[in-house]
Amino acid sequence: MFETRTSTVPITKEMVKAAYRKVKANQGAAGVDKENLEMYQEDLLKNLYVLWNRLSSGSYFPKTLASVSIPKSNGKQRTLGIPTVSDRIAQQVIKSYLERRLEGQFHKNSYGYRPLKSLIRQ
Repeated sequence: MFETRTSTVPITKEMVKAAYRKVKANQGAAGVDKENLEMYQEDLLKNLYVLWNRLSSGSYFPKTLASVSIPKSNGKQRTLGIPTVSDRIAQQVIKSYLERRLEGQFHKNSYGYRPLKSLIRQ
């Protein structure tokens, strides 16, 4: 009844570089490792190579999230999880890969969680 297929996703160095550029444009805080974007950029080529190597070999595992509480308008607190710079880049690689492949599967009038879709009404 159910067929299980496994295949690997070829993660290229260009995918990792493009993801880094998006993460850099968004800025963001340091994660649990306390490494911010400026620190990550000090040895950028090595850091991106290590990340690519781990992603492409299947040996990449994300680090624990840093927790930060922010106040809500009702007076309560909301906890945010902040990933490391490497984890944000890895997430962006997967997000970009999946978005390109899954966009065609959505109904043309489906707008939820689709980048810029609500701006382009057809």
